[in-house]
Amino acid sequence: MVENYVFPATVSAAVTALSTNRGRARIIAGGTDLLLEHQDSKNLCDVLVDLTTIAELKNITEENGFIRIGASVTHAQAAKSEHILKHAPALAQACSKIGSLQIRNTATIVGNIVTGNPAADAAVALACLDTTVEVTNLDGMQTMPLADTYAGVCLSCIDSCCQVVTHVHFPVKQKNQGSAYLRMEQRKALSLPMLAVSAMVALDGDTFDWVRLVIAPVGAGPQRALDAEEFLKGSLVNAENMAKAGQLARNHAVFRSSAIRGSKEYRMGVLPVFVERVLQAAVEDARGA
Repeated sequence: MVENYVFPATVSAAVTALSTNRGRARIIAGGTDLLLEHQDSKNLCDVLVDLTTIAELKNITEENGFIRIGASVTHAQAAKSEHILKHAPALAQACSKIGSLQIRNTATIVGNIVTGNPAADAAVALACLDTTVEVTNLDGMQTMPLADTYAGVCLSCIDSCCQVVTHVHFPVKQKNQGSAYLRMEQRKALSLPMLAVSAMVALDGDTFDWVRLVIAPVGAGPQRALDAEEFLKGSLVNAENMAKAGQLARNHAVFRSSAIRGSKEYRMGVLPVFVERVLQAAVEDARGA
């Protein structure tokens, strides 16, 4: 049962509050997952440390060639941000698909990461953007690649009883670069996607300079389709090669059959089509279409 609710004014104060309560406190920002878990007697705590009063964590900024997103930034905020729309349309598209309007107005992008869910839309989009996570504890701040935050399916390496993810950041988009995100979902569904794919491409004329292609949920965290990426590097930008990449993406897809998300055979069958479409959309973004 929650006995105390703390509103720290600084990140340092938040970390101190966690330390003082020695495992009995948890970080909260949006709380859309945490409060449901608490109702189900999961991740119980005595103290909630609310980050939403810390001014520096509420903003999306462009700093020294990076887009930096604070821990209290909501999906609705990101979906409308000029910085995100310009430099990371994949993330804007993902954030606009999450849950309902009420959830998007409350849930945070960083929350999508620390829950460890491999199909969390914002995390799948961030995975193609070369995202870095900033984590603070009593010993100071450290950074880690997004991929290193996953400890397993719905398990995180971030311990919100003693650590605070303050920001995530990724490089600004350069000329001839583009990104996109697509999800397959049940009609009118507000739940997690049946299948999610994101891509970022860099073009050199009519060829792919490099590609980052991400698929989920196929493991612990969003997964890179490395065979498809390697094939596309230096390949012509055409429908045939993007279709081939879609087939190669299957090499990194291990789906589980689910009554909610569909059979593994069905999702394996549609994966190549979604890969083709997300690559086409990322190419259009890179070309300014």
